[in-house]
Amino acid sequence: MTPLSLSELLTHKAFVRFWFSRLSGILAHQMLMVALAWHMYELTNSAWSLGLVGLFQFVPALLMTLPAGHWVDRLHKARIYAVCMGLQAVVAGLLIAASWGHFASPVLIYGISIVLGGVRAFQMPTQQALTPQLVPLPLLPRAIAMSSMGVQTAVIGGPALGGLLYAHDVTTVYAVCLALFLLAMALALWVRYHHQASSGAADMRTVLAGAVFVWNHKPLMGAITLDLVAVLLGGATALLPIFAKDILHTGPEGLGLLRAAPAVGSLIMSIVLTRWPLQRRVGHSMLAAVAVFGLANIVFGISQDLVLSMIALAVTGAADTISVVTRLTLMQLETPDDMRGRVSAVNSIFIGASNQLGEFESGATAALWGPVGSVVVGGVATVLVAAAWLRLFPDLAQRDRMVSNQ
Repeated sequence: MTPLSLSELLTHKAFVRFWFSRLSGILAHQMLMVALAWHMYELTNSAWSLGLVGLFQFVPALLMTLPAGHWVDRLHKARIYAVCMGLQAVVAGLLIAASWGHFASPVLIYGISIVLGGVRAFQMPTQQALTPQLVPLPLLPRAIAMSSMGVQTAVIGGPALGGLLYAHDVTTVYAVCLALFLLAMALALWVRYHHQASSGAADMRTVLAGAVFVWNHKPLMGAITLDLVAVLLGGATALLPIFAKDILHTGPEGLGLLRAAPAVGSLIMSIVLTRWPLQRRVGHSMLAAVAVFGLANIVFGISQDLVLSMIALAVTGAADTISVVTRLTLMQLETPDDMRGRVSAVNSIFIGASNQLGEFESGATAALWGPVGSVVVGGVATVLVAAAWLRLFPDLAQRDRMVSNQ
């Protein structure tokens, strides 16, 4: 496949509008997560409570994502995404009222986490399935890399901005989130593409069709489960408030920098992959990236210096981007149009398990072993998982190109 220019990708206006919609929505979401994490830790001073925030987001996403995938395949994807942005705007508005009315509490944050998990069940498969509808398939690897670049730009700016605004006033953070969610909703409503409505009730066979498809495609199965296990074991996001406050002795500004650091590395790698997409040995590249992710988490766990910790987290972001872009490209190239919502829903469940359930795992293990022990053990386990996947999924390890028939 001859690489097509980035300028050609930018001629697809619907993709560009959706790119900016995702940028705005993810920027707001990242600010919201920083504010909620710091707010919860101020209220409880508990690693267990931080872990529960992740668990309460994961459970509704787990229960709702597969049925959501069926509806994503049937309904207009851009409108579903707009509704997701609108619901998060309502959450931001509620938090503004709670801050003004002084009724913010752990129970309220847990309840909001449940709502965010339900929104995620629809948002994740929607945004993954929509991108291939907006660009030609030859441009898809670059479109996914550019989308990742936009996501990481938001993930860099969101935590840093959220931390700075929180240090001034928590209500300001939630107000900016409200404005950005509304902007994302408006841009999503402006996205136009050819949508062909499908028919059929959501029975068990159709709901589980995406899971069956992934199970029968072993390279895709290996890529998705690799990301699940690696981030589940090696992630440290939920513990960042503890590292910031108790180990690195910094405040909400430092927490914002730590949250942004993985995105700095991810943004750099996304730019590289947009300009030079992976062409050969994609399977080995993905497994090597996961091993590097684990090693960088070990360095972060033992570091007591803010700069070194930020560098280690930046390396985790760069390594994770190689894995994410490879997985999403393989998934979209090998999935039929009428199955993308349901296959993306399966992928979303695994992502949710690796992120939200990973936050709960981090909080639980930190309560037992301490935050340093939790991160270091998780990093070692991630390296071992990457080695194990060489044998468990040889079709993935030996995958040379993105498209198998090239």
